[in-house]
Amino acid sequence: MVAATLVALGAAALTPQMLSDNHAMLRVSVDGRYLLLPVQEKEEIAHLRVVVDNNLVQTLNVRLAVDKVDYFVPLDLKRYGSDKALVDITFHGDRRTTGAVKDFACWREMKVSDTFDTTNRERFRPAYHHTPEYGWMNDPNGMFYKDGVWHLYYQLNPYGSMWENMTWGHSTSRDLIHWQAEPIAIEPDAIGTIFSGSCVTRGDDVVAFYTTAGQNQTQSMAISRDGGMTFDKYDNNPVITANIPDFRDPKVFWNADINRWNLILAAGQEMHIYSSADLTDWRFESAFGKEYGNHGGVWECPDLMKIDGKWVLLCNINPGGPFGGSATQYFVGNFDGHKFTCESMPKVTKWMDYGKDHYATVSFYNAPAGRHVVLAWMSNWQYANQVPTKQFRSANSLPRDLGLFTHGEETYLSVKPSPEVDAIRGAKVKKPTEACEIVVDIKSAMELTLANAAGEKVILSYDPQAQTLSLDRTRSGQTAFSEAFPCVTVAPTHGSLKQLRVFIDRCSIEVFDAAGHVAMTNLVFPTAPYDNLSVKGGKATIYQLSI
Repeated sequence: MVAATLVALGAAALTPQMLSDNHAMLRVSVDGRYLLLPVQEKEEIAHLRVVVDNNLVQTLNVRLAVDKVDYFVPLDLKRYGSDKALVDITFHGDRRTTGAVKDFACWREMKVSDTFDTTNRERFRPAYHHTPEYGWMNDPNGMFYKDGVWHLYYQLNPYGSMWENMTWGHSTSRDLIHWQAEPIAIEPDAIGTIFSGSCVTRGDDVVAFYTTAGQNQTQSMAISRDGGMTFDKYDNNPVITANIPDFRDPKVFWNADINRWNLILAAGQEMHIYSSADLTDWRFESAFGKEYGNHGGVWECPDLMKIDGKWVLLCNINPGGPFGGSATQYFVGNFDGHKFTCESMPKVTKWMDYGKDHYATVSFYNAPAGRHVVLAWMSNWQYANQVPTKQFRSANSLPRDLGLFTHGEETYLSVKPSPEVDAIRGAKVKKPTEACEIVVDIKSAMELTLANAAGEKVILSYDPQAQTLSLDRTRSGQTAFSEAFPCVTVAPTHGSLKQLRVFIDRCSIEVFDAAGHVAMTNLVFPTAPYDNLSVKGGKATIYQLSI
């Protein structure tokens, strides 16, 4: 545990200077690398200003502990290049209910340390899904493939496990399963915090585009000359501005059809499309979205890709998902480099995944062999800040390869686990485990039940007459943290199902039709792993997953 590590360091408690009933200053001599900040999640945010040699070098927001410590987060002091720093702290909570600032627990617990312990302390941390080492994570950002390495950036709060201080975290992988945590890639600046965006490769350079969220949301750019490990921000940021409140999440790609770069971003409840010859001078081309698809919430995190001769526009929306909260819808049509034209009627809504925990789906740029590989954020804004973990919050979905199929008069996305997932399939086992794959060969109407000794269970049902697949997690385990969590999710199957692949990790269940016609992603938090399986109307084979 972190607390035990701190005691072993034997560092003396730091003494603050109290300036008012909500303001304090803390002088820190840098005899260790980190100032370990104690967090209590139920408290209000405190605003920290880090001053070195009378210059403001960083600002951040932290829920500093008032009467108990949930966990610690590290403030890296060595980065400032000085042996001392002044931390100016303003509290925004109600002192009538929290008491006097001088008595807060944070002053007793705050320490300077040479190390920060990232050893996993969470039983719900996934075994084979990507997670941050610590802190909050949401949207995947800037994903690209280069020189055999998959790069995943993501929305990160380095100073707590709830949304705040948006920064680009970074992880790399050679197989889309095993991920290496890398140093933070892009941090907030004077323009704003760093929201979602994308990366492209141009020669040896990696160019990132992202939303800077300050007083308004604008689009900025940064360039990496070391393969995406570090970035230098463009000195003429922002590169795109508009008088639109929700104006964000630029996705850039090279369009060989017109020999130019295209950029698509979210603008309220529609998508705006731009073009450029040089990545810096962007020309507005068109807008798409009015009256098309679902408009129950703000449109976010777009993507636009060509699959088998047709173009697919991904549109993440929050709220408005089929079961409440956030979800990923998409449109199929044509794109001439200037305007996207949807081939379906405006009222048609298509969802990529019919679970409740699949959002902010975007693709890797430059994936090999012309593949379209996507990742999603595996959570829902209705309860993402409340799920029962503390050291970290949120994981990414399994990587998925996209294709197209037709059913009736419509063209749909096919969604399958990426081939890299097959490599971790191990031996057959008799009972389900906390990290396994279940392959179900369907004979007729099917019902699969996963259960544990505590009476917690998940029920997966296939109705061939209604052509629906459903998953019931209302009795799946811990659900009381949010009234929106217990639910039954239902998907159309677009024809008959013959085989399902069910991936179980410690806090998630992902279900795929083997043909790619159905995908369903749901979180679960059982108090003990599901170790009992029963199936009616089908035959199940269980495989251990080797991580």
